[in-house]
Amino acid sequence: MSEKLFTVSSSPHIKSKESVNTIMRDVVIALMPALIAGVIYLGIGALTVTVTCVVSCVLFEYLFQRFTKRPIKIKDLSAVVTGILLAFNLPPTAPLWMCVVGSAVAVIVVKAFFGGIGQNIVNPALLARAFLLSAYPGHMTNWTLDGKSTATPLAIAKYGGASMPSLTDVFLGNVGGCIGEISALALLIGFAYLLYRRVITYHIPVAYIGTTLILTLILGFVGRDGFSVQQAFVELFSGGLMLGAIFMATDYTTSPMTKTGQVIFGVCCGILTAVIRIFGGYAEGVSYSILIMNLFVPIIDKYVKPRAFGEVK
Repeated sequence: MSEKLFTVSSSPHIKSKESVNTIMRDVVIALMPALIAGVIYLGIGALTVTVTCVVSCVLFEYLFQRFTKRPIKIKDLSAVVTGILLAFNLPPTAPLWMCVVGSAVAVIVVKAFFGGIGQNIVNPALLARAFLLSAYPGHMTNWTLDGKSTATPLAIAKYGGASMPSLTDVFLGNVGGCIGEISALALLIGFAYLLYRRVITYHIPVAYIGTTLILTLILGFVGRDGFSVQQAFVELFSGGLMLGAIFMATDYTTSPMTKTGQVIFGVCCGILTAVIRIFGGYAEGVSYSILIMNLFVPIIDKYVKPRAFGEVK
């Protein structure tokens, strides 16, 4: 009499069609409108910087996994996403050697040293940007538009010295700035695609952007001369807010697991961003806000837990 053999495996027992590869592929697709806008408004340098960052990130991940005798996982596209996001946080005039240095910091120091994908405690691209900003501030704040040096809308709002661009120019991308942050329209198109594909939810982006807008409206009249409601919306569509809220604050590894926790995370990011922008010495506050809140994610997850299945009060 033959015996039936059953296969016993560890959880999860319910599986989804989505994989790391499919999720990262959707993120890459969602980032393409912003890349196209960056090339259109900032020139071919935007594409060169992006390609350099992507190739460098993939190469560093391959070399690290090869030398440490770990499985080669460059096909999951996570290094490609890291490279694009790093490039999107750089000006189009960034030297290519600086792109390589930033890629090494993002992939090896922030990601690989902590165990690889899913193990990093902060966003790799953002920490690499913070490192480059501290190490090479001159290169990181060299903004161009139509081949001419220019100031970002946030720098104008912070320090003055020029007239603020129109809301239309800021929304479409006809301003100076980092490659991936100039066109709010392109980023919102990517946001809509990610929502449609259910790669992310609206909780963090809406909480983050909404909190930043509300506090900018409240604190702007206190901390800035000649502040107006229109300027608040110009600042909303300027800098890295849209890019950070949609593509980096929503990173699975460095954001809370529950919806309530994600709202708390987004609100706190918005508070920090508005305070840094208006009262801090730096015109932008998105990168540091997300990095700071990344460190608080374990605490948020500890105290904001979903109700266990079948739990009764």
